[in-house]
This record gives sequence, structure tokens and C-alpha cells, in this order.
Amino acid sequence: MFRKAGIVPFALLLAVLAAYGNALHGAFQFDDYNVIVNSGAVHSLAAWYADVTHGLRPLLKLSYTLNWLSGPDVPGFHLFNICVHFLNVLLIYALASRLFAHSFDHDPQRKHWVALFAALLFAVHPANTEAVTYISGRSMSLMTLFYLAAFLAYIKGREESKAVWLYAVSPALFILAVATKETAVTLPFALLLWEICYAPTISLKSIVRRQGMHWAVFLLLALLLLFNDRYWRLMAFSAGLHSVRENFLTQLHAMTYLFGQLVLPWRLNIDPDLPVITAWNQVWLDGMLWLMLLAVAGWNLRKRPWLSFALGWFVLQLFPLYVFLPRLDVANDRQLYLAGWAMLLPVAVACAELAANTGLRNTAAAALLLALAGLTLARNEVYRSELALWEDTVRSSPHKARPYNNLGYACFLAGNLAQAEQAYLTAIKLNPDYWRAENNLAQLQNNKGIISAAEE
Repeated sequence: MFRKAGIVPFALLLAVLAAYGNALHGAFQFDDYNVIVNSGAVHSLAAWYADVTHGLRPLLKLSYTLNWLSGPDVPGFHLFNICVHFLNVLLIYALASRLFAHSFDHDPQRKHWVALFAALLFAVHPANTEAVTYISGRSMSLMTLFYLAAFLAYIKGREESKAVWLYAVSPALFILAVATKETAVTLPFALLLWEICYAPTISLKSIVRRQGMHWAVFLLLALLLLFNDRYWRLMAFSAGLHSVRENFLTQLHAMTYLFGQLVLPWRLNIDPDLPVITAWNQVWLDGMLWLMLLAVAGWNLRKRPWLSFALGWFVLQLFPLYVFLPRLDVANDRQLYLAGWAMLLPVAVACAELAANTGLRNTAAAALLLALAGLTLARNEVYRSELALWEDTVRSSPHKARPYNNLGYACFLAGNLAQAEQAYLTAIKLNPDYWRAENNLAQLQNNKGIISAAEE
């Protein structure tokens, strides 16, 4: 039944709509105001074009501009994000089918079931809400669309010996991915990972021949980014935050945190309170975990290449880049959008193997999908208003100042001045040097004084 035309796309579309239908009622949040609502650079094509010459992420900004011109109402932005997510789900199904092409040869039906189930898991997993329901999270979901398309185009060209896919389509999509979000520069390394896991034989000469165009694009894009004044300033500031050793330890712990978000998706948090790690003894358990998982990847390289690929992909997307370019925020759940889908492959296989032996495969799969979709629907509700989002966030990050400051501003906009004042005071108590909260508190107290004078 999996091969009937239209069945798989229709099933995946239903899953996406079921999980994200209520996201259409969400509001603009947090960075949405900085990059969309209050950013004149995305309010007209002329302004967008003027920004392209010295700005970053031109394709992402173009998507905001087109959304804004079609009507600045929030549902249009959400609809675009949901459509991008659906296209990514289709790409996940196509990639999973390729990755399992030589697995389960004794049971072809199970192979197609596993690929479909992996795509369905990605479609409804609540860890993806920050990249789909949060409008600014589009930077990750739209980049992932071009990234996965480039990756799939390479595999198609590699397996079918079609030069146009290897040397034109895939590199062009790579450029579009980087034009959406610069972290897409990891694509050539992902292609190397695929070769290691799936190529019958590995020849440096043949790899250079097949991937030469991608590495040329990589070098060109790296030079363009390095000579972009705005990006250079950001990189210089980022690189000065912490030492490489601190970044290594911090991102090792962050990777474990994000893995936990994937496994325990009821703990989602738009502003997690993650520390900067300075000593090995703080993360030795994290190190042991990832050494063990990488050992599993090496052990299964030939017998279960999909498992080695999944573990390698997850580490590649979350770790190396951020060791040398530290993030202002240690980690965000939306990073799982590109990294996490591969880790759903072992889940799909495990469900197929364990449940099939008892005849409960479809029942177990349906139960898991319904549970995840329910969590996604619940998480979407948190994005219905700024007040709901930041009330949820301070519960998850009670010792971090920024969520309280943002909660205070949300309360201020809602007219809850006493609650706003308390939130600002809590933010200042947690971080006495937090100038944003101090400014917001002063403005609030000034407005209260004006209101009191008017009442007199």
C-alpha cells in the first residue's frame, strides 16, 4: 500500500495538519518583532534589495518580505512555516527510503513502513515546534528544506550517475541553504558522512571528483562570510565569549541536553538556562555517553549503516561548528530540527522490530504518534500569546533573568502593571547588571506615575 501514488504524501499531509492546525492562531513572539514586525528591511522588495548587499540571510529575509507584502497578518506567516515543514517531511521520507534501501531485504514491506513511520515521527514531534510554530524559527526550517534537498540531490546523482544532480542541482541548493542560514556550511561534511556509511568502497579521488563542486562552493561562501563586515563582527564577538576549551565542554553538555529534549519532549523551553561549562568534572557523564554512542556508530558501520549515519549526523549538526563559533544562547530546541530527524530512524526501526514480533506494530506506532501529536498541539497553544509563552518559560527557567524581563514586557502590554513590575524586579534580582530590565522597570514606573497624576 505504501507504493500507491498519493497515499504517502496524503498521510504525511494529514499528520502535519493534525499536529499544527492550531498553530495558525499563534502570535508574533520575541525575535519576530526584531526581524519582521519592526524591521523595515523586510517590508518592501526595495528595502530588502538594499539590505542584500551588506546583510545576512537574504533568502530568509526575502521569505519574510513576500509574507509581509501578501498581508502582514500572523496566520500567513504560520501557513508558510507549516508548508515548509510539510515539504521537509516529504524529504525525510525520501531520504529514509534511500537510507534503508538495502536494509530489510527479507521484508521489503517493512522497509517502506519504517521510512514512512520515521517521516511521520518527524511530522508530529513536538521538538520541531520552535522551528515551525515560532515564526522566527523559520530560519532553521527553511534552511533545512534546501539542505536536505541538496543532500538528496547528491545521493540521487551519486547512485544514478547523473552529473546534473551532482554538479549543478545539489551545489545550487547548497547555496540557497547558506543564503537562508549560514550554519548550512556543514553540508560537505554531511556528504562525507554519507560516503563513509554507504559507499561500497571509499576512494579519495572519486570523492574529490564527486564533491569538488560542493567544496568549491564551501570555500567561496566561507570567503564571502568572512569578508562581510556584519558577519565578521558577529564572529569576532562570538569567538571572544569563551575559550575553545570552554566551548567544547559547554557544547558537549548542550548536545546531551538537546538529546534529552528529543527523548523527553514535554520539557520544551524557548529560553533554556544552560551554564557555560569550565571544567571536565562537570561533564564527564556527557563525555562517557557520547563516547559510547560513537563507539556504537563505529561498531555498526557496515551492519547497520543507518544507525552509524544517524549518530554521526546528530553530532555533526550540533557540535563541531559551535565549538569554534560559540552561540550567545548555549542551545535552542530549534537546533533539533535539522539534527534530530536522523535520530528518529533508530526509533522507527526499533518500533518495527519489537512490535512486529507481537503483532502490535501498527498499534504501538499509532499510540506513539498520537502521544507526540498531542504534545505538539499543547505546545502550539503556548505560542498563542506572549503572556502564555513567557509564563511557560519562567516555569522552565526560574533562575534566568531574561524570561522574567520578557514576561514583564508581556504583562505590560496586557495592562497588568503590577505583575510586570514584579517580573522586572525578579529579573534584576537574578541579574543585577541586566540593564534591559532596569530600563523597562524605569519606563513602567514612569508610566504608572503619569497614570496616577491623570487620575488625580
